[in-house]
Amino acid sequence: MTATAQLHANGSHPAYAPTTPVEAGPREPAYRLVRRNGTVTPFDPSKIALALTKAFLAVEGQSAAASRRIHDIVAGLTEQIVAGLARRADAGRLFHIEDVQDQVELALMRGEHHKVARAYVLYREERSRERARALAATAPAAAPASVLHVTAADG
Repeated sequence: MTATAQLHANGSHPAYAPTTPVEAGPREPAYRLVRRNGTVTPFDPSKIALALTKAFLAVEGQSAAASRRIHDIVAGLTEQIVAGLARRADAGRLFHIEDVQDQVELALMRGEHHKVARAYVLYREERSRERARALAATAPAAAPASVLHVTAADG
């Protein structure tokens, strides 16, 4: 079975349907996520499960996609991460993407999945470099500073 067979067509993990963001009380709004570009979107725990699954597959190979062990580990880690985020949520029920990713790293390390944590950290670092390169490529060239030439009265 391939990795995509374990995921829904929209890329979400079957155990974490996007229709059920973190359970909120009847009057409480669902949690929301602040992305790097500043946009606010609904928080979707299935994206955490997907990122974890991809990290495990990167380390253990595509055959791990069919592994019940990997599925159970991902489900448990996702629950831990979501619970930890919910405890730390601010009054506006917002999570910042960097905080979510930091919690994923911590959960992997605490679960003693060190190789997977390393792969996840390296992936984040590479994506950060890609974003920086893209930003540098789209940034307008700096306009030359105005130059003032002063000539003394004697020449």
